[in-house]
Amino acid sequence: MNVPGIAFLGIASSPAFVREPEGNGCIERFFRTLKEQLLWVRDFTTLEELAAALEECLQRYNDHWLVERLRFQSPRQARQRLLALEAAA
Repeated sequence: MNVPGIAFLGIASSPAFVREPEGNGCIERFFRTLKEQLLWVRDFTTLEELAAALEECLQRYNDHWLVERLRFQSPRQARQRLLALEAAA
């Protein structure tokens, strides 16, 4: 499936199947958060402005958001913990 606009971002389409959302639950929640915290509350006049805001939002999410399913760690903390566990094994 070719979705206009995502190819130029370097993203491949990976659609979910009907009644099988389990595989996309995490990303669906992230997109909801992104919409609620950024896209629905700000207007952007240029793609560069949007790209900068997305980068800032992504960095804030990775560094500061405490995610329950990650044991109330930020995504960056959880990744560092996982990498440390793999290195110790």
